[in-house]
Amino acid sequence: METDQKYRIAPPGFTQEQWNTFNEDGIIFIEDAISDEDIDIYKDAIDRVAESNPKYTQGGYLGMENIVERDPVFTELIDHDRHVGYAYDLFGELLKLHQSQFFLRPPGGKQYNQWHPDGARALPYGVFSPNLPLQIKIGYWLTDLLHERMGNLVVLPGSHRQQYMNGYDTHKSLPGELIVCPRKGTMTVMHSSIWHRVEMNDSDVVRYNIFVAYCPSWVTPADRFHSSKDWLETLNREQRIIMRSYSHAYHNAKPPASDFPLFLERDSGSEKDDEMYLDHVQLHRRKRQTMHERITSINNLN
Repeated sequence: METDQKYRIAPPGFTQEQWNTFNEDGIIFIEDAISDEDIDIYKDAIDRVAESNPKYTQGGYLGMENIVERDPVFTELIDHDRHVGYAYDLFGELLKLHQSQFFLRPPGGKQYNQWHPDGARALPYGVFSPNLPLQIKIGYWLTDLLHERMGNLVVLPGSHRQQYMNGYDTHKSLPGELIVCPRKGTMTVMHSSIWHRVEMNDSDVVRYNIFVAYCPSWVTPADRFHSSKDWLETLNREQRIIMRSYSHAYHNAKPPASDFPLFLERDSGSEKDDEMYLDHVQLHRRKRQTMHERITSINNLN
């Protein structure tokens, strides 16, 4: 749904401290990012969508993908100011929603998974992008997981820099692993290449959480081929762009002029990088620096 509203300023993203930690560990934790009110809204939406799934049984495990198309509450996450700025810092004007998921992990059963990185296996993202991720995953933690064996995420900090690890395809505990025990309302930002697994849930608590992953537009999406045209018409401008549901394949690499700018620059409010091009170069044909590039340029000058 197109409007005459002005372009949006890019929402907040990484602080310098967060960026340093993200590069070092491959994951950052932002506590109290999600209000109790919003937690209830998200959990109600998960229950609502779960109950509409004929394969779901009350009290059972469920993981669902492409959730942004399943409920308006999840649709709002496509470009939510709470987190989309982190993705924009990395992928800039070619930002795309890679995947959206929720998980219900109840007590008991075998609903855990083995050590793995996200993304491609035979030719992982890190081969082409050893310094920056080609996907980041935002985690919304909607349940207190204050102890081990509650269906916790387990990560190996710093492992986003290694292509191989002996624990791959096993569930065994490894030296240096971090069992994530977040309070509800915590948000995580995770590098796609960090090695991670999920513990069994031996508690009496159902783990609720949402993941929203982003990538550059030229990386293939993980949970859809194309979105419904009728549904796309209900979106705001930024949401529609970020979904990248193009009818011409090459638009994933070279989006149409109408998709620029996605956001205005956070500090200056500009739609373009100054003094990079002569005036005749059209906006959609210009490269724009990402946050990482700007930091690198400043550090090189110093």
